[in-house]
Amino acid sequence: MARSRRLPPLAALRAFEAAARHLSFRKAAEELAVTPTAVSHQIRLLEDTLGMPLFVRQVRRVSLTSAGHRLYPILRDGFDAFERAIADLSPRRQRKAVTLTATTLFTARRLLPALSLFREHHPAFDLRLHASDDLVDLASGLADIAVRYGSGPFVGLVSEPLQSERFGVLCSPNLGLSKPEDLKRATLLHVEWKRLELAPDWPRWARLAGMPNLAVDQGLRFTEDAHALQAAVAGHGVIVASLVLAAPEIEAGLLIHPFGPVIPGETYHIVATRENMACADVRAVSDWLKQTVPVA
Repeated sequence: MARSRRLPPLAALRAFEAAARHLSFRKAAEELAVTPTAVSHQIRLLEDTLGMPLFVRQVRRVSLTSAGHRLYPILRDGFDAFERAIADLSPRRQRKAVTLTATTLFTARRLLPALSLFREHHPAFDLRLHASDDLVDLASGLADIAVRYGSGPFVGLVSEPLQSERFGVLCSPNLGLSKPEDLKRATLLHVEWKRLELAPDWPRWARLAGMPNLAVDQGLRFTEDAHALQAAVAGHGVIVASLVLAAPEIEAGLLIHPFGPVIPGETYHIVATRENMACADVRAVSDWLKQTVPVA
């Protein structure tokens, strides 16, 4: 005879998982399309069933107790597994192609060279790349999954860290630069970033290097990262650029990173709606990204 499961009501488990994920009864209620009072009632029911509190209730905020911390990841993973299994059973969720959006430079440097790997491992799925430096609203359907750069959080989306960025001085080995002082006789190359708060520019590098007298406003300016990198490869100057995205030129000996310091950047994340991430084809793209862009 099959063993019968002794579990609390499913509604109570769902209410707890949502509230623990958001750390908010109100946001959990919005997700479940019920009232905050109903969420609170279901969680009280679960706590009474277990005989222990799961939340510490404070004015305008809640936090998990030690028991809540133990229970939450188990329920989260369980509900995620339910969602994936149900999505995989539905043929209408299987799309003809998955569209992945990422910045122009990231697409060119990391994704295009690895397309053959995706086709080899996932021949049943068609992958389309959408290269754009403009933020794409994933809820609009223009793209199914994205690689985004920043610290997050990405509201309304699920995300997973992919790789941390680092920026450093890059130049052609033909320039003969070996120490920071050599920059005083070099042409500095600049890129105009759209998001200035994330810009790894020469003023920031000079502050880290302790070089207040470096002429950081002089040199050549570019609107595209790729053009500035090409200029550096051609020996037209020195650039502060991504050590991650310039890896092909560094490995080929076309560019060198002659000295520090290194500017720590933000993180690249895999991002999608919860609904899309539950689909097998989108998960295949996510798995491919993890193989293509190993954490560094």
